[in-house]
Amino acid sequence: MLLPETTGKPTQLGDLEETLMMASAIEGVMPCIDFSHLHARSCGEYNTIEEFRSVFESVENALGRVGLDSMHCHISGIAYTEKGEKNHLLHQESDYNYIDLMAVFHEFDIKGLVICESPNLEEDALLLRNTFSN
Repeated sequence: MLLPETTGKPTQLGDLEETLMMASAIEGVMPCIDFSHLHARSCGEYNTIEEFRSVFESVENALGRVGLDSMHCHISGIAYTEKGEKNHLLHQESDYNYIDLMAVFHEFDIKGLVICESPNLEEDALLLRNTFSN
């Protein structure tokens, strides 16, 4: 399985629509949704419950329920400029709304793999897990 990732800069190939288009058009391809990259490349969007819902609705519209049942995601805090991603941060040092993202994971009954890419992987991965479990 090839998993092209949504990218963190608007000048790079790999916005949500492009990534979903590749996955729906090419057999053996599924998206890697990097939520932090979506947030950075849009200069702060993809950070509300409604915006998170729109991501999962887009995945389901493009790939069906199988897209939600086999999610591959990356999450971390992130710093960004008008040019997009600058660097990854700890969750609690960033403006990224991981708490509402975890709530929408529940709402859509997401299954798959979540990879934490923060500078402190273990603690931030536990923070995500504990937030999801509550």
